[in-house]
Amino acid sequence: MEEKMSWAVADAVDYKGFPADRTKTGGWVPAALVLGIEICERLSTMGIAVNLVTYLGGTMHLPSTTSANIVTDFMGTSFMLCLLGGFLADSFLGRYKTIAIFTLIQIMGTIMLATSTKLPQLRPPPCHLPQTPCHQASGFQMGILYLSLYLIALGTGGLKSSVSGFGTDQFDATDPNEKAQMAYFFNRFFFFISIGTLMAVTVLVYIQDEVGRSWAYGICSISMSIAILIFLSGTKRYRYKKSVGSPIVHIFQVLVASFNKRNIEFPSNVGYMYEDTPAPSKIQHTNQFRFLDRAAVTVEGDFQGCGAASVPPNPWRLASVTRVEEVKMVVRLLPIWATTIIFWTTYAQMITFSVEQASTMERTIGRFVIPAGSLTVFFVAAVLITLAVYDRAIMPLWKKWKGKPGFTNLQRISLGLVLSILGMAAAALFEHKRLSVARAAGPLTATLPVSVFYLIPQFFLVGAGEAFIYTGQLDFFITGSPKGMKTMSTGLFLSTLSLGFFVSSFLVSVVKQVTGTGGRQGWLADNINYGRLDLFYGLLAILSTINFVIYLLCTIWYKPQVNLKPVVEIEGKGVDRSTMEKV
Repeated sequence: MEEKMSWAVADAVDYKGFPADRTKTGGWVPAALVLGIEICERLSTMGIAVNLVTYLGGTMHLPSTTSANIVTDFMGTSFMLCLLGGFLADSFLGRYKTIAIFTLIQIMGTIMLATSTKLPQLRPPPCHLPQTPCHQASGFQMGILYLSLYLIALGTGGLKSSVSGFGTDQFDATDPNEKAQMAYFFNRFFFFISIGTLMAVTVLVYIQDEVGRSWAYGICSISMSIAILIFLSGTKRYRYKKSVGSPIVHIFQVLVASFNKRNIEFPSNVGYMYEDTPAPSKIQHTNQFRFLDRAAVTVEGDFQGCGAASVPPNPWRLASVTRVEEVKMVVRLLPIWATTIIFWTTYAQMITFSVEQASTMERTIGRFVIPAGSLTVFFVAAVLITLAVYDRAIMPLWKKWKGKPGFTNLQRISLGLVLSILGMAAAALFEHKRLSVARAAGPLTATLPVSVFYLIPQFFLVGAGEAFIYTGQLDFFITGSPKGMKTMSTGLFLSTLSLGFFVSSFLVSVVKQVTGTGGRQGWLADNINYGRLDLFYGLLAILSTINFVIYLLCTIWYKPQVNLKPVVEIEGKGVDRSTMEKV
């Protein structure tokens, strides 16, 4: 019997609902099947996003600012919908069903997008000035395009919320060997999805420009279809975690309970506050955010039924001390969360205005013309190079010098923010040079006599920044959140990407309106050769610098939760678990 139990994985079941057998379920093979879904999702989403701005301007005949905002809104919505996907996975569907359903939704979106770019009725006629005037896409044509994009965004949101979590579910954290495998999977996860991005900005963008967008988007549909079939083939080998309810609901329960008891007095001793969490899972009470502690103070009417303590309490009226401390842990994350949003605002420029810059510049190598969207390959290359150098060089040196395996998550976030400031400063300086060339060449020059490779510094600096900030944020939110809120914390991290894109759209709109009054072109003209994009990049560098100072203050304020050692009860006395093991 004991031998059978040793095969079972704690808190995991197989596809039939029985305790998962570690010899038949989980491990690297099922995790790899899950990873394939994420690689194909990245291929589709980034392959569409990095080159969409050229399609909107060149084929749909939209102004540059409108095109940029459509791209950033699309990406922002994709990441914001991760919160919806996480809620559904935690509360109703589970991660497996969430991945399967939202993959099918994304396939529908890519099929519709391939169709809309193929049929001439769904795009305006090409304009060859001065023979024919340029007409912007009609409302119907834009409606079909929007429907396609936001189906893809919905699919992306559902997938991203569950893929990494379902991948780590395939490893047992209580088993030393599997825990090491899980750490390896987690550390390499970002590397593999960067490979998907690399394929998107090279192969897929080239197919879009040289063969046809409908062919490229059709490839996205086929690759996602193959990926979902491969994913479903592992059904019998996966380990599944049961849904335990949404952490978002738990947070609202604590907030509602504390608000309803805002006028009551605190008990003289913390021991009088309500606690029903088993000793190994208890979290130490802290004095920070004491207004939330009222949610754990027992008053009349908190228990459902006759008021007996054995009756479960109404969760909207009474929460345990541990549940309150979990909410406090989330609140502590918020200042760091808020100060990382600006990085993703600068990131948004790499797939919008930087691609528009590239489209005006000399992009030939011999007879080969580099697609404008493919310039982001330097961005992805910077991510991969930075990760490799950090893993193989910086971490070993840091361990010898400081005795630590690498930079802390907050230090990595700091590096990401600094590199983004330098990236925007470099972008502003080069754009100033590009504009001087554009003025000298005259308005009729389609391709400016300046090499596109001048854009490499801004791509490399922001790309290296992403390598640090992405891994740092993910580590910070995962390790700084309560055990039962890991999925939500991942959604919280991804929401910084979402808000960064939305802030970019907002900032572009504000700058366009403020600087473009009185019939002037403004900083963000419809044709960037007539604008002052260098000043816009300079503004982002200044805002990022101010944000970095605020971030540093937040890191000084931030104090991670320190848990008490697990305690067991022996004849009414609290005994440290490590002492118990010695006994």
